[in-house]
Amino acid sequence: MVASESQKTSTEKETGRLESFSDGVFAVAITLLVLNLVVPELRTPTSRALTAALGQEWTEYLAFVTSFGTILIMWINHHTIFRLVRQLDTLFMFANGFLLLMVTIVPFLTALVARYLSTPAAPVACAVYAGGFAVGNIAYILLWRSIAHERRLLHPHIPQARVDGLTRSYLTGFPIYLAAMAIAIYWNAYVSIALCFGLWIVWAITGYERLPPRDPQRTKTSA
Repeated sequence: MVASESQKTSTEKETGRLESFSDGVFAVAITLLVLNLVVPELRTPTSRALTAALGQEWTEYLAFVTSFGTILIMWINHHTIFRLVRQLDTLFMFANGFLLLMVTIVPFLTALVARYLSTPAAPVACAVYAGGFAVGNIAYILLWRSIAHERRLLHPHIPQARVDGLTRSYLTGFPIYLAAMAIAIYWNAYVSIALCFGLWIVWAITGYERLPPRDPQRTKTSA
């Protein structure tokens, strides 16, 4: 019994370390986004000139808000996944590393869209933006599969309906991002960005759900 409690505590520490490391990567990535916001330089500093200059930077603001929201939702879903994990293994850690790689690329994708959204190069910029998140979605699918396949790393108290719901949610994102890529190139770059934005809502709803404690039995015993 004592050995079992000790092993459980060790597993929780390992999970906590990996989650803390991942949170740090998310925090750095979301902070770097603000570097794309540049204070205008004015030859004649008047209110009218500053207002006009700020208005010309609207693509930077749009890209910042879109990417900030995206990373925030990615973090919420990442946190949700860790709430469902009972232990770690090497496959899970590599999958988590791949996801963090994609998180660190978001500031670059943001800068690309901010610079070229209002230019003739917007279709390619938005296609690359959507494509980057399509690969990020693959990273989420791999991370989730490393946990949920045959429930190998899941807490036993997690309902199967919850597992199936998350699986459907992550699988739905990839074809939508592919559609956003095609729309950017062949139709309208702004619609492509709006489609990426729309996925926030889906994953915000999916990620936000009141979950049971990591170990309900332990919580009950402590009470």
